[in-house]
Amino acid sequence: MRFLFLTQYFPPEIGAAQVRLASVIRELVRLGHQVEVITALPNYPTGQIFEGYRGKLWLEEDWEGVRVVRTWLYPAMGTGPKRLLNYFSFMVSALGGLLRVQKPDYIFVESPPLFLSLTAHLASRRFGVPFIFNVADLWPDSVRQLGLMKEGLLLRLAEGLEGWSYRQAHFVTAVTEGIRKVLLEEKKVPAHKVLYLPNGVDTELFKPTAPDLALARELGLEGKKVVLYAGNHGYAHGLEVALQAAQLLSDPQVVLVLIGDGSEKPRLKQMAQEMGLTNVRFLEPKPPEYITRLYSLAVAGLSTLRDSPLFEMTRPVKIFAGMSCARPILYTGSGEGARLIESAQAGLVSPPEDAQALARNIMRLIENPALAEKLGQNGRRYVEAHLSWSSLIQNWLTQLQSGQPKGEKVPV
Repeated sequence: MRFLFLTQYFPPEIGAAQVRLASVIRELVRLGHQVEVITALPNYPTGQIFEGYRGKLWLEEDWEGVRVVRTWLYPAMGTGPKRLLNYFSFMVSALGGLLRVQKPDYIFVESPPLFLSLTAHLASRRFGVPFIFNVADLWPDSVRQLGLMKEGLLLRLAEGLEGWSYRQAHFVTAVTEGIRKVLLEEKKVPAHKVLYLPNGVDTELFKPTAPDLALARELGLEGKKVVLYAGNHGYAHGLEVALQAAQLLSDPQVVLVLIGDGSEKPRLKQMAQEMGLTNVRFLEPKPPEYITRLYSLAVAGLSTLRDSPLFEMTRPVKIFAGMSCARPILYTGSGEGARLIESAQAGLVSPPEDAQALARNIMRLIENPALAEKLGQNGRRYVEAHLSWSSLIQNWLTQLQSGQPKGEKVPV
């Protein structure tokens, strides 16, 4: 089959969506399918067009043998009018990308942003093929519950677009069980349209390795006990709790390392400075291969979320990299992600925004290396058994096939 991926986010950008989509595409190609991608000029998470791409309206490039068409967008991060312009500009410019790709059998569109459903619908009409709406985040529910958008006309328009998107899509794919449940029970999406494709992990890229002593020397982490947060520094993650926990730690050798970028990073760095924290390091975003090297130095991986009902259906993809590297996960939050860690016995869970509980769990792992080792090995076994991309994509393609009208079959 031939798939066309329509997404605002794609490598060389670094982030959860980018890693997930890259893994899905690699597996589809490995299975013999053909893939093309329409995406934006890379700008995430800095909100600035990457060097080498500036001054261009569009370009084509090869990504691991996959043809990628990139189109211009207005670069911006955060919330507000500029962020909406960022979404709308790619929604429009991506239409030009449709003129440069071959007719697919399926269009796979990544949401958020929700607005790409409009582009996908037009593409579906132009090519006469179905489009698959992949829901990685229930927008606009998330912006309402986080208080990022006030009740009013804009929110009602967004809700109207959401319902229209589900109606127009031939299939709607959920990335967590919680999202799937909401789509079926609250959004009333017909069951035959709802597919399930959870986040997975590349178990060959993220795997247990010996401590990278050269990297430890380079970063000044020799002899340190590293707790690693690798991912976006956004409002939803509530990383203040990690800084507050770092202030409470009794062992001066424990260092909290945060690698990544996001709208909250400047504020977090300032907060750490004002708190006088000497046991917190901020690193700039790096490719996944570098994250694996960092995990070789880590006692544990860290994942945090704010206290919100929104995260009942969230399974942060960052926890899977740590689990795959056989590192225990310190999870501060509730909902689906917390339940997964507990059921896999792959880490320690503390309530959202509870710095004292997080600090206690950090010290529990530091003082009990055998426990940390056991939890880490449990996590590795879990991802090998349940979260390899090979099995996840095969299962998703089977769902896609069974959802076809009579007489139409999808080769797997």
